[in-house]
Amino acid sequence: MSEKLIIFDTTLRDGEQCPGAAMNPTEKLAIAKMLDRAGVDVIEAGFAASSELDFQAIYQIAKSMENARVCSLSRAVKSDIQSSADAVKPCKKGGRIHTFLATSPIHREFKFKKSKEQILEMIQESVSFASSLCADVEWSAEDATRTELDFLAKCVETAIKAGAKTVNLPDTVGYATPKHIQKMVEYVKSNVPNIGDVVISMHGQNDLGLATANTLAGVEAGARQVELTINGIGERAGNTSFEEVIMAINTRKDIFHNVDISHINTKLIKPLSDLVSNITGFVVQNNKAIVGANAFAHESGIHQDGMLKNRATYEIMNPKDVGIEETTLVLGKHSGRNALKSTIERLGFELKNEEHLQEIFENFKKLASSKKNIADADIVHLMKGRDKVCSRWNLVGLVYSNVNGNEVEIILERDGKTEKLKTKGNGTVDAIFTGIKELTKADLSLDLYQVHAVTGGTDALGSATVRLRSGGSVFTGHASDFDVLKASALAYIEAVNLYFIK
Repeated sequence: MSEKLIIFDTTLRDGEQCPGAAMNPTEKLAIAKMLDRAGVDVIEAGFAASSELDFQAIYQIAKSMENARVCSLSRAVKSDIQSSADAVKPCKKGGRIHTFLATSPIHREFKFKKSKEQILEMIQESVSFASSLCADVEWSAEDATRTELDFLAKCVETAIKAGAKTVNLPDTVGYATPKHIQKMVEYVKSNVPNIGDVVISMHGQNDLGLATANTLAGVEAGARQVELTINGIGERAGNTSFEEVIMAINTRKDIFHNVDISHINTKLIKPLSDLVSNITGFVVQNNKAIVGANAFAHESGIHQDGMLKNRATYEIMNPKDVGIEETTLVLGKHSGRNALKSTIERLGFELKNEEHLQEIFENFKKLASSKKNIADADIVHLMKGRDKVCSRWNLVGLVYSNVNGNEVEIILERDGKTEKLKTKGNGTVDAIFTGIKELTKADLSLDLYQVHAVTGGTDALGSATVRLRSGGSVFTGHASDFDVLKASALAYIEAVNLYFIK
């Protein structure tokens, strides 16, 4: 029989502790609502005692959730615990107070200057008080992985006797290894007489890049709650990644057959990743597992050939299962003939014969050796010949007309003729895109817009990607410039030109 694995998301609390990732209450609520729709069991919405703003954010989230419990973190201090109880009170499914106390020798000596007996007394008092205010109390042994096992077991036993319903054994500093975690969980299960009365939870930090592996080791050892963040954001190197743990369990059911996470809607994983990335401004690295731009992209000719024959040759997950529309065969210098042929056919061109394909392939290889990103437009040019391609729109100028930045004059050139248009939008980028669309009369909808800094500093080179859609056809433009608004305009125009070439 498989047991339900409780999914505890702490993006809004521990994730927000990542430097630069602070969110306002409206942003927190938007993320919480999507987490609720995704089936997350517990949402740790913040640290109520830290500020009135955090308290109000937790309170509004607690009022708004339909299915998830809402949790607030508290130190082992009565005023903190009271704030948490008040903040989560309106939750329909019931609130949770999460209180913690450091238990390791280094914390006892340098942070608290307390003896083991004093730590046990503090656990008993704080958890008892929390239990008097809320039926659902979680207790965490901060720095559990650097705590003596026999003392850790005493701390856990004390917390359970005081009323804790969940006991968390966090790897607070990302110090552990999977075997270390397994040994810790097994020891606690064997040496705490009342351990059967609670759920054991795992919380990992990623300082050594082992957070996901450690959390999964804890699940194998008997933990039945996992504490995660979207995109793995969090302090220092981040927390255990939501998407990695969920999809590891989903994909390797042969190993994790004892736990059930069927209540999680995995199709919201990519939308959640995008939402958190957009709100925090933390761009997801291209090679990030599950949600990175390259997670379902293939450039190697061997891989592309295998994918074209059978997806399972190089993909262990279906991209649609995590909310990604389709696999991408990226054309570059490592690509083979079959991938090029597939792209040519997707673009609607016919190859005369194998000799024709070989000729195009040779020209493609020359282009790929000098150009990092090969766009559909480049393949169209190879197929038609540059002299036969229709005329293109070119950006002549952008003039920002007012102090608010939402009125722009766009100047485009085509076939030696210049056209101008003043336009407004919901911000500068929206005004630019609206103006280009109107000037070019391109019947396209915006499917994707991304920007990121290529270099560091205030004078960073900005790179923009724009994906436009017309029916079932997609047109993608890329551009870079020190002015990110100009890069955005150039990327949009490149996509528009590809639309007109077709």
